[in-house]
Amino acid sequence: MIANYGYKDGSGEYYISIDTDRCIDCSAGRACLTACPKQMFEMITDDYDDEVARVKQPNCRTLAYDCAECKPSGGHVSLPCMQACSPGAIKHSW
Repeated sequence: MIANYGYKDGSGEYYISIDTDRCIDCSAGRACLTACPKQMFEMITDDYDDEVARVKQPNCRTLAYDCAECKPSGGHVSLPCMQACSPGAIKHSW
């Protein structure tokens, strides 16, 4: 299942999508939790009793600002959360 966290406003669509099927099989030891400089990810138990990552609720409304320092204009070539996620479960829409 693909879980989408974020929002849409007049300036665009800002979503982080997490493929929970891939997240369950994480071989990176949940590296996304520590890779994000804003500490936006947390682990939850989903409806199927699997532990998966999610974006913390307060960050869902401010993704464009929270992720700005990791975007190319912030000096990063690739996003730390996506790079840390070895199963490739994390995607950004913008």
